[in-house]
Amino acid sequence: MSNAIPHCFPIGIDPADIDFMGHVNNASYLKWVQEAVLDHWRALAPAEAVAEHLWVALKHEITYRKPTFLDDDVIATVLLEKVQGARAFYETIIRRGEEVLAEVKSSWCCVNASTLRPARLAQNVIQHFFHGEDAASN
Repeated sequence: MSNAIPHCFPIGIDPADIDFMGHVNNASYLKWVQEAVLDHWRALAPAEAVAEHLWVALKHEITYRKPTFLDDDVIATVLLEKVQGARAFYETIIRRGEEVLAEVKSSWCCVNASTLRPARLAQNVIQHFFHGEDAASN
């Protein structure tokens, strides 16, 4: 079982998210994941780290389980799985109540806000995302 601290992010569904079939367009899930992961970073990281670092998405792998509709009450739960160098690996689960609508695995690159070059996160920053002493990093 992961010791990552879960971060819940409420998702607002906009009429523009709805496609010709009457449910949320696949592209909207990418927007939601980006918003949720960045909110997770801002919520748990120290203010200095938030000011000094930016995140760039490298890869998203989405498994769609059920369609999402305009009036659905949807929550994204974000977990930081691990950090390796300047890369962070996330899992985001998008739910309507107990129903899983989509599961997303994504990887991100941390960059220095001044130089825009890849930057490793300090262990004392990473530990803010995990319970206990054993922060998941290499």
